[in-house]
Amino acid sequence: MKVAVFLAKGFETMEFSVFIDVLGWAWHDYGHPLQVDTCGFTATVTSTFNVQVRVDRTIGEINAGEYDALAIPGGFGEFGYYEEAYDGRFLQLIREFDTKGKIIATICSGAMPVGKSGVLQNRKATTYHLNDGFWQKKLKEFGVHVVNEPVVVDGHIITSWCPATAPDVAFELLKMLTSEEEMTVIKTAMGF
Repeated sequence: MKVAVFLAKGFETMEFSVFIDVLGWAWHDYGHPLQVDTCGFTATVTSTFNVQVRVDRTIGEINAGEYDALAIPGGFGEFGYYEEAYDGRFLQLIREFDTKGKIIATICSGAMPVGKSGVLQNRKATTYHLNDGFWQKKLKEFGVHVVNEPVVVDGHIITSWCPATAPDVAFELLKMLTSEEEMTVIKTAMGF
């Protein structure tokens, strides 16, 4: 199984690291054949709070057919997140994952490019819920049925509220890749 974790400029570090940790535990400690590729537009991507991550692959090297899932951490617009998250090449990649029925797991504002791609039209989803629901209203503009719940699953797409929901999304992704039983074993081992 392969998962692409896509880092747009200005991504949230905590929302990125949770995918690495949960899937890492599944692979290293429990023998699940999981490979995680970090991906971005450039070889090095700078996070919201100026942490630089060297990615495994750039966007031109990603073939949706080679992966079982796409994980998208959210980020801050003030740090350039939407410059890359809304780039046409990334929106097309999201559409390709959806067309192939691959899992798409997002945290917080990671739902916004999925919404902009058109993939969430007439589907249930959520995004950052604070600030008087500003971002949820923006998501609704993409034709999304916004649900004000911490984590929303609609078919193969996972969306969530905020950084606090990051572990929930990573475990939901792990459950979809393995089983509820396997996810529960790893979640317990990690102290959740």
